[in-house]
Amino acid sequence: MIVLKATQDKVLAALQSVAGIVERRHTLPILANVLIRKTGGQLQLTTSDLEIQIRTTAELGGDEGNFTTTIGARKLIDILRTMPTDQTVSLESSASKLVLKGGKSRFTLQSLPAEDFPLVQEAANFGPVFSVPQKTLKDLLQQVSFAMAVHDIRYYLNGILFVAEGKQLSLVATDGHRLAFASATLEVEVPRQEVILPRKTVIEMQRLLSDADGAIEMQFANNQAKFSFGGMEFVTKLVEGKFPDYNRVIPKAHKNSVTLGRATLLASLQRTAILTSDKFKGVRLNLEPGTLRIASNNAEQEEAQDELDIDYGGDAIEIGFNVTYLIDALSNMSQDMVQLDLADSNSSALLTIPENANFKYVVMPMRI
Repeated sequence: MIVLKATQDKVLAALQSVAGIVERRHTLPILANVLIRKTGGQLQLTTSDLEIQIRTTAELGGDEGNFTTTIGARKLIDILRTMPTDQTVSLESSASKLVLKGGKSRFTLQSLPAEDFPLVQEAANFGPVFSVPQKTLKDLLQQVSFAMAVHDIRYYLNGILFVAEGKQLSLVATDGHRLAFASATLEVEVPRQEVILPRKTVIEMQRLLSDADGAIEMQFANNQAKFSFGGMEFVTKLVEGKFPDYNRVIPKAHKNSVTLGRATLLASLQRTAILTSDKFKGVRLNLEPGTLRIASNNAEQEEAQDELDIDYGGDAIEIGFNVTYLIDALSNMSQDMVQLDLADSNSSALLTIPENANFKYVVMPMRI
């Protein structure tokens, strides 16, 4: 049976959309494979790592009929990548093997039985479906994902908190030193739901979501989330645990506030970051009426100092930060202006966008 017959670019795009979660080495060899299910003229591709499952449906030609098998995902992608994009490729079943043909090339690949493929058991009690434009969710993820923890012992920090309530969807990430919050408006009202998406899921979602028109539908259960978009279905386990109360962390009513150009501030921080010590990455910010001075030094007694003219008439404040935390936030924003709110040299700083309550970034000071 000819399982599929289409141009290389179409087959490769379909495979790559589901192959991001496939580990090259796994305790279960079949998890290195993609499950191929042919029903009539439709082809379904499914991958899993036991915690995340991605499925896409595509029209990729071939014979009509019913057929299922599994085949090494990375191997198939590696072979396809070496072929010209406009070349027609076909995948044919032959005994327990699959034969991939393209031009004068021919590859015989081993398959494993489809019934051995461990599909993720979907939760029975998903909450109501709600949707946002794909671009909106992609932007929200970009605005907060950099603040996720990596391999933190507090496992609930290794991901992003999703809070849907009323007509608002809020995303929060923190690693204990900084916190990023971003929100968007939903078209429908939803009952309050709060879940933590794992780090791997977040990274995969960012890879798959597009800037094109089209909505993404979401549903949450106690231990699972389900996303549907662009012919794809994405099911993931959730992180269990209690996320910190982010509302208590976000400073309210700091009395000193300065608005300045994002690109100018970012460039200045990148310059002074060059002479920070690799271990601490500390910079000092000196805020005085009319001037912001940014300075750093390192173990070799080298120093950097930069000065920005600002419209500021508040208290004189000297405060230290890990420069990476500031650069991360500014690099993941696209607005022209940012607002920095400070209380004193020992309190967390709040970075926001003027006239916009949908983004907040909190960073703790460091002693320098």
